[in-house]
Amino acid sequence: MIDLKQEEGHTVARVFPDHFLWGASTAGHQVDGGDTTSDISFLEHVQPTVFKQPAGSACKSWERWQDDLDLVSGMGLNAYRFSVEWARIEPEEKVVDQSALDHYDRMVDGCLDRGITPLITLSHFVCPHWFGAKAGWFNPDAPSLFADECLRVLKVLGDRVAMAVTFNEPNLPRILSTGALSTQAVEAQRQCLEVASRKAGVERYRVGNVVIPEEVEQLELGFRRAHACAVEAIRSQCPNLPVGLSLAVIDESYVSEKGKALAQARRDACYRPWIQAVQGNDFIGVQNYERETMGDQGPLAAPEGVDTSESGAPVCAGSLVNAVVYIRELTGLPVLVTEHGVCTADDQVRSRFISSSLPPLVDLARDGFPLLGYFHWSLLDNFEWISGYDMHYGLCSVDRSGGTYDRTPKGSAQTYRKLVAETVI
Repeated sequence: MIDLKQEEGHTVARVFPDHFLWGASTAGHQVDGGDTTSDISFLEHVQPTVFKQPAGSACKSWERWQDDLDLVSGMGLNAYRFSVEWARIEPEEKVVDQSALDHYDRMVDGCLDRGITPLITLSHFVCPHWFGAKAGWFNPDAPSLFADECLRVLKVLGDRVAMAVTFNEPNLPRILSTGALSTQAVEAQRQCLEVASRKAGVERYRVGNVVIPEEVEQLELGFRRAHACAVEAIRSQCPNLPVGLSLAVIDESYVSEKGKALAQARRDACYRPWIQAVQGNDFIGVQNYERETMGDQGPLAAPEGVDTSESGAPVCAGSLVNAVVYIRELTGLPVLVTEHGVCTADDQVRSRFISSSLPPLVDLARDGFPLLGYFHWSLLDNFEWISGYDMHYGLCSVDRSGGTYDRTPKGSAQTYRKLVAETVI
């Protein structure tokens, strides 16, 4: 779409890129159901566990993936980001389940048949149980094991997927360790990992999204080493396939000089360690959900009268563009918004959020900012890790209680559809 603006007495054409990806994101463990060979499934069933409930059948997307793709197509979107689950493909070490690879092969073809561009995430927090029992990303062999998995997947899918995301939010444990978790929550994670280690009969059972603070630095080192090996493996198989990773990015703001120092300290801890790791990548993924405003003593509570999410965070439309611009300046890479959304049972809040968040992003793209696309989280109300099914991010609801697992688009899906249609026409 072309529009015009006046700039110093001249008319300047502002062109929205015709290659822009408008999509929605999901992750296997959160939507598929029946995931019995993963590390997170194992943790969900130990006692005590940090998970409110097991994922169980989730949204039954393993069986109903075609329904999910029809939802994406029905919203007028041209892209879908989903995860390819290592635990499905290699449920036992060195035992490859060809039927799982065939499943993802059909999913990619299903996307293309509907005019949907498929993007894959190769590690969205979940790994095989046997990998967790080998200490997960703390294992010195983890990078080569993950590279083998990436190569296995790309040999099948690499000729048809548009982009590959190696890791989903590998900096999230660092963000959580900077004050987002209470002492009680940290202790609960410690107990969960200890009992998992005993149950598995190993010294150190470890996963990517249940992490104790003193191990965050070592975990991030494992992620970065594995990312480098994965990029090398992917490029050896698919030299022209764009590859990168996604970062969780809070829009840090402040209201005082002390607050500014706190905000900068958070940024230095959570984002700067990744600058070198992503150099030479083709893009950087940004996943933004909120703004955090720092005062003298730390984060401020949401102001009265503003929309808040189910987690109590203020809903701030401006946080997305701020996060995108910041990460571009930090890394120098083109940006792909791999996730953005709000957890709320009030879909009018989500609709308002979409309506106010996306126009500034569109303006950014029209002005030549290297923005590759936008993926809303999530397509479906799904399993949200330790919160179980209490957090609602979906553009579509899923009838889990009735046992039908039928999907129903919400009003926010129509809001998103309308905004996309008006942008690309």
